[in-house]
Amino acid sequence: MLIALLIALSLAILVYTIALARAAIARRIRPSVEALGLGAVVSFFDTLGIGSFAPTTAWLKFRRLVPDRLIPPTMVVGLTAPAIAQSIIFLILLGVIVDPLLLFGSAIATLFGGLVGAPLVAKARVWIVQLIVAIALALAATAYAMANLGLFPAGGNATGLPFGLTIAAIAASFGFGLLANFGVGNYAPMLAMLSLMGMDPRLSFPIMAAGGSLMGAGASARHIAIGEIDLRVVLGLAIGGIPAVLVAAFIVKSMPVELLRWLVIAVVVYASAIMFRAAVLGRRDNNIQAAAPAVAV
Repeated sequence: MLIALLIALSLAILVYTIALARAAIARRIRPSVEALGLGAVVSFFDTLGIGSFAPTTAWLKFRRLVPDRLIPPTMVVGLTAPAIAQSIIFLILLGVIVDPLLLFGSAIATLFGGLVGAPLVAKARVWIVQLIVAIALALAATAYAMANLGLFPAGGNATGLPFGLTIAAIAASFGFGLLANFGVGNYAPMLAMLSLMGMDPRLSFPIMAAGGSLMGAGASARHIAIGEIDLRVVLGLAIGGIPAVLVAAFIVKSMPVELLRWLVIAVVVYASAIMFRAAVLGRRDNNIQAAAPAVAV
């Protein structure tokens, strides 16, 4: 199954690279220098499990590098190349240790969750989804901190899960893939879930990276074809991110498990805070838009 995943990722690289190269050559686009630096920074921390969507969105908004409506597709396409690099490295370094059913099932479930969730974005109130996820992450961080302090038992060194928990993890991966369409990265929820289930936190990385990169590659091909992206920023994020991933991946592999367990808590708390802030701002924007027609009258 590991070989099957590597083959799937190789095909994803081929499709993604051809689509992006053709678009860049046709439009004679060069990467943005600022996006090169941004890609390096966010992809480095993304490889540590902190995630790249939230900081990338914040910087693009702060610097006004991309119109708001183009931020999600630009970000997905630009950060897919580093994500694919992550998955290949983690699969080679750690994938052979992970239970094959859990690894393959979770990756494919994340992919299909992303595909199913795409058309739901226009029908749902994104801020409600973000608020629910923020609360869930905060609860998960609390539970995992209590486990680390010995206040209730939890695993932490397992390379696989019992069959029932494996099925539950695969089902949850589908949900994480679906939520990615709402701007909810799959890294923090996956880290929290697998850690609470007793997995070695390091072995969460190949699982979440493989699913995220497969989903990203499929979405990227569509976004590139539509053309509603900023190619200069996309190229910068992609080219700048790959070398940073190579450095950070080996840090994760050699990081002591005890330290990584506390890093997981920090990551999940950070993601919860970012998601809560996004939900509050999203609700405020919805209220402003709802009130606008009444003011105009």
